[in-house]
Amino acid sequence: MEAVVDYLCDERKKTQFDVEAMKIVWAGSRESLQVSDRMANLVANDPVFEKSSRPMLGRKELFKNSLRKVAYAWKLINDLNLSEEEVTFLRQYIDEPSYTDLQWNMFVPAIEGQGTEEQIDKWLPLAKKMQVIGCYAQTELGHGSNVQGLETTATFDPQTDEFVIHSPTLTSSKWWPGGMGKVATHGIVYARLIVNDQFHGVHGFIFQLRSLEDHSPLPGITVGDIGLKFGNGAYNTMDNGVLRFNHVRIPRNQMLMRVSQVTKEGKYIQSDVPRQLIYGTMVSVRQKIVADASITLSRAVCIATRYSAVRRQFGSRNGGLEIQVIDYKTQQNRLFPLLASAYAFRFAGEWLKWLYTDVKERLAANDFSTLPEVHACTSGLKSLTTATTAEGIDECRKLCGGHGYLVSSGLPELFAVYVPACTYEGENVVLMLQVAKFLVKTVSNLGYKQPFGTTAYMGRMAALMENDCSVATSEEWLNPVIIAKAFESRAARMIVGCCKELSAFENPEEGFAELAADLVEAALAHCQLIVVTKFIEKLQQDDIPGKGVRESLQVLCNVYALFLLHKHQGDFLATGYLTPKQALLANHQLRNLYSKVRPNAIGLVDSFNHTDYYLGSILGRYDGNVYPKLYEAAWKDPFNDSDVADGIHEYVQPILKQKLHFAKL
Repeated sequence: MEAVVDYLCDERKKTQFDVEAMKIVWAGSRESLQVSDRMANLVANDPVFEKSSRPMLGRKELFKNSLRKVAYAWKLINDLNLSEEEVTFLRQYIDEPSYTDLQWNMFVPAIEGQGTEEQIDKWLPLAKKMQVIGCYAQTELGHGSNVQGLETTATFDPQTDEFVIHSPTLTSSKWWPGGMGKVATHGIVYARLIVNDQFHGVHGFIFQLRSLEDHSPLPGITVGDIGLKFGNGAYNTMDNGVLRFNHVRIPRNQMLMRVSQVTKEGKYIQSDVPRQLIYGTMVSVRQKIVADASITLSRAVCIATRYSAVRRQFGSRNGGLEIQVIDYKTQQNRLFPLLASAYAFRFAGEWLKWLYTDVKERLAANDFSTLPEVHACTSGLKSLTTATTAEGIDECRKLCGGHGYLVSSGLPELFAVYVPACTYEGENVVLMLQVAKFLVKTVSNLGYKQPFGTTAYMGRMAALMENDCSVATSEEWLNPVIIAKAFESRAARMIVGCCKELSAFENPEEGFAELAADLVEAALAHCQLIVVTKFIEKLQQDDIPGKGVRESLQVLCNVYALFLLHKHQGDFLATGYLTPKQALLANHQLRNLYSKVRPNAIGLVDSFNHTDYYLGSILGRYDGNVYPKLYEAAWKDPFNDSDVADGIHEYVQPILKQKLHFAKL
């Protein structure tokens, strides 16, 4: 048996904090760490979940293999009687997009949030027992982000007490819903409600797509897969679909009617429940996306950090060892802010989960007061975290040099799987514009409505607009109060600046369109402020255990904030809050902080507690044994099954011998 050698052992000895305690902080609790650990190892040690061959499989084989894994996982869930938390971790560690993502993340929450009690009682047990498999059919070939522009129609027929669902144009074809192409038996379809020739907005309807007996599409339904997507295996395990309706009839009681109803007589009734309630599903999904962003970024950062410690380049003297790549300041300047971002997003995700739980309880009690803010928070943080994570994965690939381009590095497939998150459940720029609208409205209401929550800082608008930064030394940039104030002032001044420019337009919509790029930047400043302040608040909690843990997190918090300050120093300078000298002092402190991260870098990525299976990367192996494993993997590739590849004798040898002959077609 091959001896296990820890090539990163010396790096681990440098760690200045309790890694086991940091694992608990990352996991959220000791209990959560234990459950996570158990599920991670269950998946890693089960050959059914093998994934190294995934990028080499053809589409049909890839898809069938995914179905097999889901079926096996469902059997495990029932045989082991797994809890909801265990199931969530199991799905995460299987690490493969599948139709169940839409079942649990979209179909079930939509019924819970928009269904009546009767609809919930009927459909939820079926969905939770997987006796129906659901998708979420909103996006169309011609419309995605603009839900009000959807073209599919749902026309009420009072004679039969049914809705007629129809796709009137090619562009009204539902396009992209995951799980719809080949698997889903049911779905939530969003369509233009028409009653007595009157349009009443876009509403959701439960529809049956396929027979529960033989899985064939029902009459009037044309459905299939939209084809190969970006990457190797990546998101191609998912059957993203195309769907068209040809006057398909469904019972009236399959319209989701919590917010509004259509009576048997054909009367449209708007309930007391605000229409914003339909945001509930989106809020649920987006807060999960933020949590996923931190996990995905942590995987990429773990790979790049470990490999940066293994890889040596240049600087050799007298035949001695070359310098570890991680010791170059240029590498640290690109890598350590991403490491800090992974932790920052983790804590923002924890807070967002609390916020979502709070708003769910409020909605149940018919309190809708915090819904606009929660919608803005989840929209903005979804946009910020997914954009940073997608860019971060690719940056980590570059940080691994040429080897990062190999599929066996784990990074190309991780990027290909993740990058759709920048578009699905709200295109990132469109989401930031929604945040901007919320911020502009908050500013316009300042005279008579006290801002709260993430906009509470706007209640101190006069002070934030007048008082400039007082920092005189680089050490002052380690003060969380000074950091928070800098980000508050930047956000406040950018938002107010946009509002002043908007006021010059006679038509507000025209002004918003003209200033859209500036408004997106202002919204980004607000969202970055949220992440910075949530990191600071995390460090002010009393329950952070372990030697050196709080101190290490404090360094990461400062790295995250000062890196953003440096990256966006144009905003801080243009708004007049900082002087060029103060910006220079912040950057000087940032360089000092990198030196403090350096000895803890491997310990910080070990604290993510990712198994080698889950990372799926030779470069990110826990033991650092990179080069022998890369060499072995090359020879295991089926392309190396023979010394002379298929086609060499037919097409290369004739060139060498100058005897090329092609028959005329």
